[in-house]
Amino acid sequence: MEVSLDCPVLVLNRLWQPIHTCSVKRALRLVCLGHAQIVQTDGESCYQTHDLISWAEHSASHLAGELIRTVRHAFRIPKIIVLALYDRIPRKEVKFTRHNIFLRDKFTCQYCSNNFSERDLNLDHVVPRDKGGKTTWENIATSCIRCNTRKANKLAHEVGMRLLRKPATPRWRPLFGMRSGTPADESWTQFMYPDREKVSVSG
Repeated sequence: MEVSLDCPVLVLNRLWQPIHTCSVKRALRLVCLGHAQIVQTDGESCYQTHDLISWAEHSASHLAGELIRTVRHAFRIPKIIVLALYDRIPRKEVKFTRHNIFLRDKFTCQYCSNNFSERDLNLDHVVPRDKGGKTTWENIATSCIRCNTRKANKLAHEVGMRLLRKPATPRWRPLFGMRSGTPADESWTQFMYPDREKVSVSG
C-alpha cells in the first residue's frame, strides 16, 4: 500500500523525548542530511535506529504495510525519527488562532456538547465584549452557530446555558496542531505516554 508523503512522523530529540511531528517528506530529508535516524518500530530489533541505507535494506525484507516507491527501491514509511544532536524540549506557546481554539476544544460546542465540522463553529466571548470581556484564551470558547445565536451578547446563565468547561490557555505538546482527523500512530504510545512501571533507570 502506498502512502502520502504528508503523513505525520513523530520526532524525538537526542534523548528520545518527543518534541513535535513532521511530514514523511521532511523526515526523510532530515535522515538524508544525516540530522536524524529512523527508529524501527517492530520486529526483534524494535527501537534500532537506521540511516537511509540500512533502512532500505530493512525495508527490502519487510515490504508489508505502507510504502514509498522509487525507481529502484521501495521504502517502508518511517513512523518515528530521532534527531542526532538536538537534546532540548522546545518551549513553545500555542498561537492564539481560530483553528487552535477549535483544536483545544476538540471541535465541540462548549454549550451543547455536540461535535461539529470547523465550518459550523463560531467563537464565543464567554464574558461579552460589551461587558468588558477580552479576546483571550480564557474568555473565548467554541460554540455552534445555534448556541452562539442563542447566547448572543449575554452571560450564559442569563439564558439558561452552561459551559462544558472553563476555557484556558492550552499547554503545548508534540501533537498539538496536528491535522484534525489524523490519528497518532500506535508506535508513538511508548514515547507519548510511557509506562513508568516498565522503565528502568540504570545506575
